[in-house]
Amino acid sequence: MKKTTHLIAIAVTATTALFAHADTPASGPMGFFITSAGAGNGADLGGLAGADAHCQKLAAAAGAGARTWRAYLSTGWTSTTPVVNARDRIGKGPWFNAKGALIASNVDQLHGANNLTKASALDEKGELVKGRGDTPNMHDILTGSRVDGTAFSSNTGMPDMTCGEWKKSGDGSAMTGHHDRTGLAADAWSTSWNSSHNTVGCSQQALTKTGGAGLVLLLCGGLKFFRGFQGK
Repeated sequence: MKKTTHLIAIAVTATTALFAHADTPASGPMGFFITSAGAGNGADLGGLAGADAHCQKLAAAAGAGARTWRAYLSTGWTSTTPVVNARDRIGKGPWFNAKGALIASNVDQLHGANNLTKASALDEKGELVKGRGDTPNMHDILTGSRVDGTAFSSNTGMPDMTCGEWKKSGDGSAMTGHHDRTGLAADAWSTSWNSSHNTVGCSQQALTKTGGAGLVLLLCGGLKFFRGFQGK
């Protein structure tokens, strides 16, 4: 049976002071989801552009294709290439899941006291994604990011945190998080949604070994219109 790689999608919005944290609506249009199907080639997503296209395709099938979706992924910096931080790709918020529940009001809350749990981290169809304790366990999310949503270095000699900038499906490694906020312990690393542990490789089989059961999750984000303000 063919194994797949899953993603989480977040709709990213550009807001103004009008949407200060206290003024964020309790519900809104889908701006966050875990993808219900994967790219199919381990951590080789075709780079950021390929990951974005996969998010866009699934969002469109769910009726949210009018928004521009982007993957929540970082790529590292070197002496000749610029850094791409996942937190800088997804707009300013707020983000709601497929059932309209608030995930986070803004970028700081998303990387702090957000509402991301197994119950709220739904796929684009509004369905739960299996986590630790379920069969199979699918709680790993490829992010390549630190806890604050910034990138690691990709300089020579530094550990690979992005499976070759999301273009490798063999040797290598990538940083993952846990969408269900659970792990082997109750410490901050085990419960982090975006920066918990590295994979043991970049192939579909390797991703399976570290908590994805062949159904590895990515966090995606997008740009959309929200109450008259265009995401950017």
